Amino acid sequence: MNKIKETFNWKEFIKQICVIAIPVALQNLLTTTGSMVDTMMISSLGQNELGAVGLCAQFSSLMFSGYWGFVGGGMLFISQFWGAKDNDGVNRAYGLTLTCMMIVATIFCGMAVLFPESVMQLYTDKADIQAIGVEYLRIVGFSYILMVFSMAMAVLLRCTERVRIPLYGSIVSVAMNIFFNWVLIFGNLGFPQMGVKGAALATLLAQCFNIAVIIILAKKNRHPFLFAFKAHFSGRKGLTSEYFKKCFPIIMNEVLIGVGNMMINIVMGRQTNDAIAALALFRTIEGLIIGFFAGFSNASSILVGKEVGAGNLETAYKRAWRIVYLCQGFIATVGVLLILLHSPILTLANLEGESFTIGTQFIVIFAIFAIIRMGNWTQNDTFRSAGEAVYGTVLEIAFMWLMVVPAVWISGMVIGAPTFVVFICCYIDEPIRYVLMQIHLHNGKWVKPVTPEGRAALKEFREKRMR
Repeated sequence: MNKIKETFNWKEFIKQICVIAIPVALQNLLTTTGSMVDTMMISSLGQNELGAVGLCAQFSSLMFSGYWGFVGGGMLFISQFWGAKDNDGVNRAYGLTLTCMMIVATIFCGMAVLFPESVMQLYTDKADIQAIGVEYLRIVGFSYILMVFSMAMAVLLRCTERVRIPLYGSIVSVAMNIFFNWVLIFGNLGFPQMGVKGAALATLLAQCFNIAVIIILAKKNRHPFLFAFKAHFSGRKGLTSEYFKKCFPIIMNEVLIGVGNMMINIVMGRQTNDAIAALALFRTIEGLIIGFFAGFSNASSILVGKEVGAGNLETAYKRAWRIVYLCQGFIATVGVLLILLHSPILTLANLEGESFTIGTQFIVIFAIFAIIRMGNWTQNDTFRSAGEAVYGTVLEIAFMWLMVVPAVWISGMVIGAPTFVVFICCYIDEPIRYVLMQIHLHNGKWVKPVTPEGRAALKEFREKRMR
């Protein structure tokens, strides 16, 4: 029992969380705020335009699922190698992560640009919404490669504790996106009025600015890893196989969860036009909240992974469970605020009547379940950064395909239940998984180092957990 009562330096812990989490959270907040401004501007064109762009965003989310497994693997290795001061390991891990992420981005770019009709037919049966989405995808698809490239650079910079550089890139990117939206969607400053095509082009141009800022600032900062191109792709015996061994469960998790979410979106895309418009706005709000919250989750991954890599396993363990509860407290506060402010938010997005009612239902349901869902997310990220990529993956995949997808499909496509009932089914697995994840968190079996320093300390750590 003494292991939990040992002195813990809360002041230093909170300081380190803030140093990493706040810039990452602000970066994500800026990005999702830009998306919200996009949504507000597009909503003025009509609910069909709003719904179409919202469904296109779900295709982007599927791409996110495809490459996020490599982000998780990259953070695992880069943060642990960074903690062990293994520069060659950092470079090689980044090279593997970048290569894999860009392959995924190229595939999705090709699908969006070459086969947009097939993509839209998958997500909705509404011909008018499909036509609008096709116009948007043909342009925005080119931004996918830039978007993923900037994310790969951000992973490296965050794990090596240069979190402000991606933040500055996002500030410029969001500002440019809003400006180009104003110019191109509505035809200001003498440009033609392009509607949703203007929104897509604005996204593409904003990503160009994002990458330019990151590269310029990293060069000025003399970052030791970002420009070590030869070292990124040099051989390191055993690392590639270990990388893919650790990444495979994460990749399978993200891909299968992404496909499961696609199945859910297929069901939601066959609800009423009012429901589709409400869902498009909700996904933007959800992204805003999750984006800010993800900064704390990233802090958990980096702070825990760094200590595991350095061999400070007890410190990593103490940090892990504390940051999970801090994150849940934060998300509970945000949920209450979201419920209180739901009316002006929905009104600002031009939702009214049935779409306003459905949007309100989405927000209340999300606010209730988000506390548990984000707790599960943070725990899974923590496990991964410490080398345990299997436990949370198995739970998430099993519950998604054995419980969530069947419940959503039956309620939405077979029974024809009200939209809010279908939406509740998206969260029914979270409480059960949370209990199982908590048990695993406190037993410490998720600490599985990949560095010599971490492995050397593992036996003593395991013995201490058994007392």
